[in-house]
Amino acid sequence: MSEYISISEASLWASEYLEKNVTTSNISYLIQYGRISKIGKNGSTLIAKEELINYYKGQKKTKQASWKDELGEDLNWTLSFDQYKESETTKHVHRLHPYKGKFIPQLVEYFLDTHTDKFKKEVYFEKGDIVLDPFSGSGTTMVQACELGIHAVGVDISAFNSLIGNCKVIHYDINDVQTEINRITKSLKLFLENSHTVEFEVKLLQALNVFNNKHFPVPDYKYKVHRKEINEKEYGKEKELEFLPVFNNLVEEYNIKLRQEKEDTFLDKWYSNHVREEIQFVFDEIKKIQNEYTKRIVSVILSRTIRSCRATTHADLATLLEPVTTTYYCGKHGKICKPLFSILKWWESYSRDTIKRLVEYDRLRKPTYHSCLTGDSRTIDIVGELKKKNPKFAELISKQKIKGIFSSPPYVGLIDYHEQHAYAYDLFGFERKDELEIGPLYKGQGREAKQSYIEGISAVLINAKRFLVDDYDVFLVANDKYNMYPTIAENAGMKIVNQYKRPVLNRTEKDKGAYSEIIFHLKSK
Repeated sequence: MSEYISISEASLWASEYLEKNVTTSNISYLIQYGRISKIGKNGSTLIAKEELINYYKGQKKTKQASWKDELGEDLNWTLSFDQYKESETTKHVHRLHPYKGKFIPQLVEYFLDTHTDKFKKEVYFEKGDIVLDPFSGSGTTMVQACELGIHAVGVDISAFNSLIGNCKVIHYDINDVQTEINRITKSLKLFLENSHTVEFEVKLLQALNVFNNKHFPVPDYKYKVHRKEINEKEYGKEKELEFLPVFNNLVEEYNIKLRQEKEDTFLDKWYSNHVREEIQFVFDEIKKIQNEYTKRIVSVILSRTIRSCRATTHADLATLLEPVTTTYYCGKHGKICKPLFSILKWWESYSRDTIKRLVEYDRLRKPTYHSCLTGDSRTIDIVGELKKKNPKFAELISKQKIKGIFSSPPYVGLIDYHEQHAYAYDLFGFERKDELEIGPLYKGQGREAKQSYIEGISAVLINAKRFLVDDYDVFLVANDKYNMYPTIAENAGMKIVNQYKRPVLNRTEKDKGAYSEIIFHLKSK
């Protein structure tokens, strides 16, 4: 006879078995996504302990062992930071805006803080030092340096990346930010009173709830899919087509415009007509904000909002395929889902979240200098540019010099860093400098692309040395599958003194395979 245990008991058992924290939410996730079944007894949710054991059997050390088999015994599992929950790896302002290819803050902390261990045998940065990130991206190094009392300067070729990074470390008048958010939200709701989209979405959601509860019951449906009792692809397509007439009837009834009349720009192609009108309305309201810092952070909220409102499936948010303007079977959620027809829900949600994160970070940050410059790290005069923005910080760098670098350079032929935020460039009118990206996706990974990449990263390091102390420490995070970094170090007059090979867990929703990157520690020759 099977032994049944509660979710909290399952959490305790799994935590002890795996020797890591397994929360009740983790157990509930397994139930929701059909990994284990549940029974209801006296109003409580119970699960079979035998089924839980079978699920976790072999998982205790399987990932670590199998990844080492695949990636090598030199894999440093300490630097996986697998003990941290997602809420900790995306803490406070780190999740103000999505960004492809960023590293987790714990990795930055590990090398910037003053602890030592059997792997990190020295302290490289102290409070009051200055750190440089010449590929600042979303500003992770700058944010963590500020939290540790280390001054930080970032450089990025993308104007939008610089906006994100700077917005994370600006000191705000939170009351003013909240006041402007409230004003814009109220105006948006009034704007929507004259639109049929709100009523349309209410009716559509009601119809979807009835349909999904009938044909995709939670968690039974996913449990059967997981055990291959249902062919998900065939069943999902069948039900997608079955619901489509309901959707089309509502579209006709409420006169919903699914597409815009032109598709010349990203904003034209990837947003429904109603969403596009709302985006423009909020953007016009943001222009009325007087406080420049408030205007910037509210602009980032809008950017985060519209990224989530693109006309695509939930599974393809990170890699856009084709615009989706009808209801569809969603493999991520295991039911019929819909595209968005209004930004209001996400605007309100991200506004609340942003305020909460800014307040949280304000409690942790230290009084430091910090600034992200927009420019080409191969040639930029850091002190000269800082004099225009923060003369005192420029003077400090001239006198003290920069202690070192912590950065994750772009990977060759992997990401187009401007294109991932094309919606923001369209809306805000930033100048795009795609041609100055180092190692962009569109150049590929051929011989010429790799040579260009080596020359680009080398030039960045050579330029940075002008501003570094003599005994500098440079840490570069890279997946160097083409073995380019020894040449890069040689070109820059540096030597690689150490390498830390770390497993990268859960890079994307679709890619959970074995993957590693190396933290190269470089010093002067």
